[in-house]
Amino acid sequence: MADIQKRVVSGGKTKWDVRYRDDTRRQRKRTFDRKIDAQRFVNTVEADLLRGDWIDPQRGKERFDVWAEKWVKTLGDKKPKTAESYESIVNRHLLPRFGTWPLSAIDYPAVLAFISDLQGQGLGSGTVRNIRDVLRLILQLAVRSEALKTNPVIGIKVAKSGRNEMIFLEPDQVMALAHEVSQPPPRYRREERRRDGYPEYGLFVRLAAFTGLRAGELVALRTRSVDLMRRRIHVRASATEARGELQIVDTKTYEHRAVPIPKSLIDELAEHLHGLGPNDFVWRSPQGGPFRYGNWFKRHFKPAAARAGLPDGTRFHDLRHTYAALLISRGAHPRSIMERLGHSTITVTLDTYGHLFPGLEAVLDDELDDMYQQASGNRDSRTSHIADRA
Repeated sequence: MADIQKRVVSGGKTKWDVRYRDDTRRQRKRTFDRKIDAQRFVNTVEADLLRGDWIDPQRGKERFDVWAEKWVKTLGDKKPKTAESYESIVNRHLLPRFGTWPLSAIDYPAVLAFISDLQGQGLGSGTVRNIRDVLRLILQLAVRSEALKTNPVIGIKVAKSGRNEMIFLEPDQVMALAHEVSQPPPRYRREERRRDGYPEYGLFVRLAAFTGLRAGELVALRTRSVDLMRRRIHVRASATEARGELQIVDTKTYEHRAVPIPKSLIDELAEHLHGLGPNDFVWRSPQGGPFRYGNWFKRHFKPAAARAGLPDGTRFHDLRHTYAALLISRGAHPRSIMERLGHSTITVTLDTYGHLFPGLEAVLDDELDDMYQQASGNRDSRTSHIADRA
């Protein structure tokens, strides 16, 4: 049990000392200026000890930057791009704000003010949410290590942001884009003296629009994963750029899938693969090195999209959306679309593209009505037959 003792110090001031033993039976002491504060502390510490929730006050004095460094060291199991993104959040946003703060000083109002400041800087809701989540994970490590009693980030809300508007291209727009990528104006051709355009990048665009593969999946594609005889691409990996290097990682859902190749692309794809070894990457840079999607997107795709007259803000990922829209327009079942796109569940497919099934509900209503009328007609027929026999 905790004990409160009154003590008079120089100047006639009164102090109230609280003595108690922690969960290891170590003697501890804390001093207050008012008896009521001392009593409140006693009530709290006794309740914490009884529940097993007591935290060493000295641990709360540990600095945030120490725990941020400990947490960063736990990111070894993350994909390189994810780990790089988390480290960037720590260095750019969290350490400048909380780096020297003791853990105990980071409370709910402090976190709330931090989130409000981020939003006031004009950062997008998605970015703010990511920063909040990294802060929560760091402090959760401190909680589980018994350096902090509760996580002050839990319960902090960030307003949802609208999704990026999807752009769906018509087939002729895809062809126009592929042509512009293949045949850019001379000022875009760094190797114009050695080659006439970039036909392989036109194929890259058409293949994306008519297979739905993600950019990273295309970049990571090796020759051995392209089965021309069965017209299938086996998606086994994805590529990302982290720390200035190309990284080959698992697919987004960590699962493999086989995606059909349109017949019209087989001959062109076979010609492109001619002379490549089974372990060679299908796509290379103009100089023959690793394909760097980020550079290619800025130097080739964006200017080509503008020249083709595509809507402002057209992204490479919109080719994937276009593929989904084309499948839906041909009456494809959501399950088939899910498998081709490599979504983790059919719910993801319907949440993403459900609005593209404009007649789905009407069709269901009509089919139910047809079944009702058929059943009703059969009943009337049976009733009439019984009446005739009577």
